[in-house]
Amino acid sequence: MRARRGAMALWLVAASIGLAACAGNPNTGSIQSTVPTPTKTQEEPMKAELTWQEAKAHTQAMELEIAALIPKDAVVSIDQKRKGVLLSCTKTQHNWNGSTTVTVTEGTKIEPILKEIKTHYQSGQYVVEDRLDIRGSYEVQISPHNTSDENYIVAEGLAPNQIRIDSGSECFTLPEGIYPGGDF
Repeated sequence: MRARRGAMALWLVAASIGLAACAGNPNTGSIQSTVPTPTKTQEEPMKAELTWQEAKAHTQAMELEIAALIPKDAVVSIDQKRKGVLLSCTKTQHNWNGSTTVTVTEGTKIEPILKEIKTHYQSGQYVVEDRLDIRGSYEVQISPHNTSDENYIVAEGLAPNQIRIDSGSECFTLPEGIYPGGDF
Protein backbone atom coordinates (compact mmCIF):
# COMPACT_ATOMS: atom_id res chain seq x y z
CA MET A 1 0.00 0.00 0.00
CA ARG A 2 2.82 2.37 0.92
CA ALA A 3 4.55 1.77 -2.46
CA ARG A 4 1.27 2.49 -4.22
CA ARG A 5 0.82 5.80 -2.35
CA GLY A 6 4.42 6.78 -3.17
CA ALA A 7 3.89 6.03 -6.84
CA MET A 8 0.62 7.97 -6.84
CA ALA A 9 2.29 10.96 -5.15
CA LEU A 10 5.13 10.88 -7.67
CA TRP A 11 2.64 10.76 -10.52
CA LEU A 12 0.72 13.74 -9.10
CA VAL A 13 3.92 15.78 -8.76
CA ALA A 14 4.93 14.97 -12.35
CA ALA A 15 1.45 15.82 -13.63
CA SER A 16 1.45 19.12 -11.71
CA ILE A 17 4.82 20.08 -13.19
CA GLY A 18 3.57 19.16 -16.66
CA LEU A 19 0.42 21.24 -16.25
CA ALA A 20 2.36 24.19 -14.85
CA ALA A 21 4.69 24.11 -17.85
CA CYS A 22 1.73 24.21 -20.23
CA ALA A 23 -0.24 26.83 -18.34
CA GLY A 24 -0.76 30.11 -20.08
CA ASN A 25 0.26 33.46 -18.70
CA PRO A 26 -2.92 34.87 -17.11
CA ASN A 27 -1.88 38.41 -18.07
CA THR A 28 -1.38 37.71 -21.77
CA GLY A 29 -3.18 34.46 -22.43
CA SER A 30 -0.09 33.06 -24.11
CA ILE A 31 1.82 29.91 -23.34
CA GLN A 32 5.18 30.48 -21.69
CA SER A 33 8.16 28.66 -23.12
CA THR A 34 10.97 27.32 -20.99
CA VAL A 35 13.26 27.08 -24.03
CA PRO A 36 15.49 30.15 -24.33
CA THR A 37 14.99 32.12 -27.51
CA PRO A 38 18.20 32.51 -29.55
CA THR A 39 19.46 36.05 -29.69
CA LYS A 40 21.56 37.77 -32.32
CA THR A 41 25.11 38.44 -31.18
CA GLN A 42 28.04 40.30 -32.67
CA GLU A 43 30.02 37.07 -33.07
CA GLU A 44 27.27 34.93 -34.55
CA PRO A 45 24.59 36.78 -36.54
CA MET A 46 21.38 34.84 -37.07
CA LYS A 47 20.66 33.81 -40.62
CA ALA A 48 18.13 31.73 -42.47
CA GLU A 49 18.91 28.08 -43.00
CA LEU A 50 21.11 27.70 -46.08
CA THR A 51 19.81 25.36 -48.81
CA TRP A 52 22.09 23.23 -50.95
CA GLN A 53 20.96 25.20 -54.01
CA GLU A 54 21.95 28.51 -52.38
CA ALA A 55 25.27 27.07 -51.23
CA LYS A 56 26.01 25.81 -54.75
CA ALA A 57 25.01 29.11 -56.42
CA HIS A 58 27.15 31.18 -54.05
CA THR A 59 30.15 28.88 -54.41
CA GLN A 60 29.96 28.82 -58.20
CA ALA A 61 29.66 32.63 -58.29
CA MET A 62 32.83 32.88 -56.19
CA GLU A 63 34.64 30.46 -58.54
CA LEU A 64 33.80 32.78 -61.45
CA GLU A 65 34.83 35.85 -59.43
CA ILE A 66 38.25 34.27 -58.91
CA ALA A 67 38.47 33.27 -62.59
CA ALA A 68 37.71 36.88 -63.60
CA LEU A 69 40.95 37.96 -61.89
CA ILE A 70 43.03 36.07 -64.45
CA PRO A 71 44.24 38.49 -67.15
CA LYS A 72 41.74 38.40 -70.02
CA ASP A 73 44.46 38.27 -72.67
CA ALA A 74 45.75 35.02 -71.13
CA VAL A 75 42.36 33.25 -70.93
CA VAL A 76 41.50 30.75 -73.67
CA SER A 77 38.43 29.26 -71.95
CA ILE A 78 36.61 28.96 -68.63
CA ASP A 79 34.93 25.63 -67.91
CA GLN A 80 32.76 25.54 -64.80
CA LYS A 81 31.36 22.14 -63.90
CA ARG A 82 27.58 22.31 -63.81
CA LYS A 83 27.33 19.60 -61.17
CA GLY A 84 29.27 18.86 -58.02
CA VAL A 85 29.12 16.47 -55.10
CA LEU A 86 28.16 16.71 -51.45
CA LEU A 87 30.67 15.86 -48.75
CA SER A 88 29.92 15.45 -45.06
CA CYS A 89 30.78 18.24 -42.64
CA THR A 90 29.19 16.54 -39.63
CA LYS A 91 26.70 13.72 -39.06
CA THR A 92 23.86 16.03 -40.09
CA GLN A 93 25.46 18.60 -42.41
CA HIS A 94 27.06 18.58 -45.86
CA ASN A 95 28.80 21.00 -48.17
CA TRP A 96 28.70 21.33 -51.93
CA ASN A 97 32.01 20.82 -53.79
CA GLY A 98 32.74 21.76 -57.38
CA SER A 99 35.38 23.25 -59.64
CA THR A 100 36.15 25.59 -62.48
CA THR A 101 39.06 25.11 -64.87
CA VAL A 102 40.57 28.07 -66.71
CA THR A 103 42.70 27.25 -69.75
CA VAL A 104 45.34 29.88 -70.43
CA THR A 105 47.48 30.58 -73.48
CA GLU A 106 50.58 28.50 -73.92
CA GLY A 107 53.59 30.01 -72.19
CA THR A 108 51.53 31.84 -69.53
CA LYS A 109 53.33 31.91 -66.20
CA ILE A 110 50.74 30.62 -63.75
CA GLU A 111 52.46 31.24 -60.40
CA PRO A 112 52.52 35.06 -60.79
CA ILE A 113 48.77 34.99 -61.58
CA LEU A 114 48.11 32.93 -58.44
CA LYS A 115 50.16 35.40 -56.38
CA GLU A 116 48.05 38.28 -57.75
CA ILE A 117 44.88 36.40 -56.77
CA LYS A 118 46.36 35.89 -53.30
CA THR A 119 47.10 39.62 -53.00
CA HIS A 120 43.58 40.52 -54.17
CA TYR A 121 41.92 38.49 -51.41
CA GLN A 122 44.21 39.64 -48.59
CA SER A 123 41.77 42.43 -47.76
CA GLY A 124 40.95 41.27 -44.26
CA GLN A 125 37.63 39.74 -45.31
CA TYR A 126 39.38 36.45 -46.13
CA VAL A 127 41.93 34.11 -44.65
CA VAL A 128 44.45 33.53 -47.44
CA GLU A 129 47.22 30.96 -47.32
CA ASP A 130 49.67 29.69 -49.88
CA ARG A 131 51.76 26.56 -50.08
CA LEU A 132 53.31 24.06 -52.47
CA ASP A 133 51.10 21.12 -53.36
CA ILE A 134 52.26 17.51 -53.50
CA ARG A 135 53.70 18.09 -57.02
CA GLY A 136 55.64 21.13 -55.83
CA SER A 137 53.31 23.58 -57.59
CA TYR A 138 52.23 26.83 -55.92
CA GLU A 139 48.61 27.05 -54.73
CA VAL A 140 46.46 29.54 -52.84
CA GLN A 141 43.65 28.74 -50.40
CA ILE A 142 40.97 31.39 -49.79
CA SER A 143 38.41 31.15 -46.97
CA PRO A 144 35.97 33.83 -45.84
CA HIS A 145 36.51 34.92 -42.21
CA ASN A 146 32.86 34.37 -41.30
CA THR A 147 32.86 30.61 -41.93
CA SER A 148 35.22 27.77 -41.20
CA ASP A 149 33.72 25.57 -43.92
CA GLU A 150 33.71 27.52 -47.19
CA ASN A 151 37.01 27.49 -49.08
CA TYR A 152 38.60 27.76 -52.50
CA ILE A 153 41.90 26.30 -53.66
CA VAL A 154 43.40 27.96 -56.72
CA ALA A 155 46.27 26.05 -58.31
CA GLU A 156 47.96 24.98 -61.49
CA GLY A 157 45.77 22.35 -63.17
CA LEU A 158 46.81 18.78 -63.84
CA ALA A 159 47.00 19.46 -67.59
CA PRO A 160 49.41 22.05 -68.99
CA ASN A 161 48.20 25.65 -69.30
CA GLN A 162 45.38 25.30 -66.79
CA ILE A 163 44.39 26.98 -63.54
CA ARG A 164 41.99 24.99 -61.42
CA ILE A 165 39.64 26.50 -58.84
CA ASP A 166 38.37 23.82 -56.45
CA SER A 167 35.60 24.88 -54.11
CA GLY A 168 33.70 23.80 -51.04
CA SER A 169 30.62 25.63 -49.81
CA GLU A 170 29.49 26.55 -46.35
CA CYS A 171 27.85 23.62 -44.54
CA PHE A 172 24.07 23.14 -44.66
CA THR A 173 21.45 20.61 -43.60
CA LEU A 174 19.70 18.65 -46.33
CA PRO A 175 15.91 18.41 -46.21
CA GLU A 176 14.50 15.16 -44.82
CA GLY A 177 14.50 12.39 -47.42
CA ILE A 178 17.22 13.83 -49.69
CA TYR A 179 19.99 11.29 -50.28
CA PRO A 180 23.41 13.04 -50.31
CA GLY A 181 24.96 10.69 -52.90
CA GLY A 182 25.20 11.44 -56.59
CA ASP A 183 25.53 14.71 -58.45
CA PHE A 184 24.17 18.02 -57.19
